[in-house]
Amino acid sequence: MQVSARADYALRAAAELARVAVEGKGPLKGERISEEQGIPRKFMENILLDLKHSGIVRTQRGAAGGYWLARPANEITLADIIRAVEGPLANVRGEFPETVEYRGAARPLTEVWIAVRANLRAVLETVTLADLVEGSLPNPIEELTRDPEAWIHH
Repeated sequence: MQVSARADYALRAAAELARVAVEGKGPLKGERISEEQGIPRKFMENILLDLKHSGIVRTQRGAAGGYWLARPANEITLADIIRAVEGPLANVRGEFPETVEYRGAARPLTEVWIAVRANLRAVLETVTLADLVEGSLPNPIEELTRDPEAWIHH
């Protein structure tokens, strides 16, 4: 899986908004998120707009305005954020895995892509923004990271 800059930036921005929510502070300005996370400002504006359109983020204009989460951080998964800015978690050439048809020796690839999607969901639909802010990932996710092989780039 390749995580795009857009998805990475969106997750980092949402984590900042979750941090502010947990601290009980008001809206956060887009410029502040850009500064905190080193995200180009224009890119940040577009990402925040996508998150707003998906119902993850709310906005308020004015001097005291900014962005904040539309739902509690423990109800927003990493999958929600990625889908808001990228669309489906897994696709094959822009199509849903179950709609791609293969012939001959390649026929089992459909099941492989379905399994990949299921595993992405198992991780990304389990971890919430609250988990990130608290620095405590769900046990099954932490177990995966304890495997030394998981840290080796092949």
